[in-house]
Amino acid sequence: MRIVIASKNEHKIAEVRRILGDVGLDVDIVSGLRWPDVEETAKTLAGNALLKARAVVVATGLPAVADDTGLFVDALGGAPGVHSARYAGADASDEDNVSKLLRELEGGGDRSARFVTAIAYVTPSGHELTVEGVLEGSIETHRRGTNGFGYDPVFVVEGRTLAERTAAEKSVMSHRARAFRAFADALAEAGSGI
Repeated sequence: MRIVIASKNEHKIAEVRRILGDVGLDVDIVSGLRWPDVEETAKTLAGNALLKARAVVVATGLPAVADDTGLFVDALGGAPGVHSARYAGADASDEDNVSKLLRELEGGGDRSARFVTAIAYVTPSGHELTVEGVLEGSIETHRRGTNGFGYDPVFVVEGRTLAERTAAEKSVMSHRARAFRAFADALAEAGSGI
């Protein structure tokens, strides 16, 4: 199966390649194609993933997989949530977003949180499929680790941040890995009908 990963983030594409290999999906990831930037205007992660996948299908004529990930922090009423990538502003860096999160959680209290990844798969014939993966954890008081990207240096699972884990460890247990396993299962269940 040939698919386009609807992302221009090289870290994410590399992670998706690893995960797809780990879950046994035999796919040819098409790269080097161009498509217009998609404004993420949906109110849900799945909605944003669908917007991106649909736009890539229109631009390339190939099946597309897109994801959207959010960090949901209980003490912040679910923020940053669907706005995680631009939490500190439209042009904010990962560092800016993490700094804002840590400032807002200063003073203690509940630091429980979850990463949620929604995946959308869209074909040129109009079939659409969405799945989610969730990873429960908490927010550290300071950055730890040098691997990963985004909020990985402050998201703790079983005593270690995601940035303290190897790429192989993360590929097995991350929210994105869980979502792609659900995606592989859904594709297998749908068979040639999608």
